[in-house]
Amino acid sequence: MKLSLFSTKNKKIIKDPLMGENPISIHILGICSALAITTKIDTAVVMTLAVVAVLSISNTVVALIRKLIPNKVRIIIQMSIIASLVSITDQILAAYYYDMSKILGVFLGLIITNCIVLGRLEAFAMQNSPGEAFLDGMGNGLGYGAILIAVAFFRELFGFGSIYGYNVINDNIYFSGYENNGLMILSPGAFIILGLIVWVHRSYTKVIDKG
Repeated sequence: MKLSLFSTKNKKIIKDPLMGENPISIHILGICSALAITTKIDTAVVMTLAVVAVLSISNTVVALIRKLIPNKVRIIIQMSIIASLVSITDQILAAYYYDMSKILGVFLGLIITNCIVLGRLEAFAMQNSPGEAFLDGMGNGLGYGAILIAVAFFRELFGFGSIYGYNVINDNIYFSGYENNGLMILSPGAFIILGLIVWVHRSYTKVIDKG
């Protein structure tokens, strides 16, 4: 049976994490990075790319060797694969984008313990084909990144008066009286923005928390 990238199943695998099964806004996973590295959009974008790369590749690798992995050591093997990919990603970032590597610092390394990454390996890659696992990793990585970038957009806009480093408020005569909101670059500001995004997203998708 030929695997079609645009089959209904594959579209659902990619689409679900972006909307009804978003790892942050629906499942409340990966909150630490959503609060810690979202003061600027550029850091959120780089973190998103790193998570998409690590999650997609690790999902694929685990799906390829899933039948060879002993059940008792599967978590150790999964974490070893994730750690190796994170180390490679960190080295590439340090080589070509050193300043960003220093800004992200320990948070890039924490991808290893990100419950989104390990959760998808355990819940999806261990039961599905490499192609589907790759799409699942990409979908969940993009779903995670969409929330990060949304939080960063509002924090940078109201906290620094800029979008992706370009001043849009401070240099605009229509907002000449605006003062940058320092709350937005602090943890409470991140909680407020993230909470509002989660509320809007859950209202749009009509998700009901049964807990």
